[in-house]
Amino acid sequence: MSARLAAVRCIVEVLARGRMLDEVIPGAVTALSARDRALAQEISYGVLRWYHRFDPVVDHLLHRPMSPADLDVKVLLLAALHEIEHLRTPDHAAVSEAVEGARQLGKPWAAGLINALLRRFLRERANVFAALNSAPEVRYSHPGWLIEALRGDWPDHWEQILARGNEHPPMDIRVNARHCPRDEYAGRLAAAGIPSRLSTLTDCGLRLAGAANVQELPGFDAGAVTVQDLAAQLAAPLLEVKPDQRVLDACAAPGGKASQILEACPAAKLVAVDRGPDRVRLLAQNLKRLRLSATLIDGDAARPEHWWDKRPFDRILLDAPCSATGVIRRHPDIKCRRGQEQLPRLAKIQAALLDALWPLLAPGGRLLYVTCSLLRRENDAQIEKFSASHKDVRVLPITSTWGIATTWGRQSLPSVDDTDGFYHALLERR
Repeated sequence: MSARLAAVRCIVEVLARGRMLDEVIPGAVTALSARDRALAQEISYGVLRWYHRFDPVVDHLLHRPMSPADLDVKVLLLAALHEIEHLRTPDHAAVSEAVEGARQLGKPWAAGLINALLRRFLRERANVFAALNSAPEVRYSHPGWLIEALRGDWPDHWEQILARGNEHPPMDIRVNARHCPRDEYAGRLAAAGIPSRLSTLTDCGLRLAGAANVQELPGFDAGAVTVQDLAAQLAAPLLEVKPDQRVLDACAAPGGKASQILEACPAAKLVAVDRGPDRVRLLAQNLKRLRLSATLIDGDAARPEHWWDKRPFDRILLDAPCSATGVIRRHPDIKCRRGQEQLPRLAKIQAALLDALWPLLAPGGRLLYVTCSLLRRENDAQIEKFSASHKDVRVLPITSTWGIATTWGRQSLPSVDDTDGFYHALLERR
């Protein structure tokens, strides 16, 4: 199987079946060489990153809509457009590879169509984009509903947020200070030929100059470092966990925030809850690599009566399920898998989690509500509603130099911090 065909099959899984690209790619590229794996990943992520720009181009070039049964042929066209516009593939090679891809798919009838459409695009490229660019979806390569939502919630930042959403994400890591100081680890990276710079947002974060294989990171298998976006590293310090405090990490997998809490305060008594054996197994694997221990529970955080031992927690971290609109540059398939119609259900889940977990918090304890969403209805609106319905809630200010202060919390933005977009609200129980 060629790299392009592997990419096409991954993209079809996302578009037709709503699967997560991160889950699809590993199995699809196993048999490929390292070079072809990298190309398949670049095409897969790139096509989904630019889907809302290129899909209308294909529709514009076609004389009639393509059958859903031939989605793979359409994706071949999208992949060729991505290669022509954003990769260094020569035009003639991109066309030739797409034509050959039709034959590999067992659809030789599509070879002539692909050849004709791509050559027409090469001749009329400027006119095609001029005809389509008035549509916001084409201009910004994001779904229309999200463009309007961001324009409403972030009137001073929405265009920059959208532009950042189309960029390749940086690679950030978190240094485990129990192994060595951050400065020392940066030196180890430099000695290994991996340049980095210290983060000013966290005291444990480093940003690499480029992507690296985790196995190339010194001491990775021994737990010296974890791959984690800088914005995700902001949550644990806000909890100010102290030794022997009982801490609950709800919706904890894959365990990045739980492990950061334990690295900073090994004497904390941490309980990590997530739903499903696969997610709990992932939690266990990550904690084992870092030489950390916690009580792991396979349970529904919204139904604590099935797993809670009635002993209150001093700290609760609720990393709530959300639209994930703040991590689009890292997971561009979100633009195709998420829709406006999903927001009410997500908001209902978030509210249910807050209501269910609040009684588990000891008086004087703190709950940190976190999402990787940029949307007010999942963030400030949730905290406003929750605090209005619970008289024992006190919203604590988050004073920091990162992000932007909102009415009820603080938001990191790709356009401000060059990080993922995370929302944080800190609540204290009276």
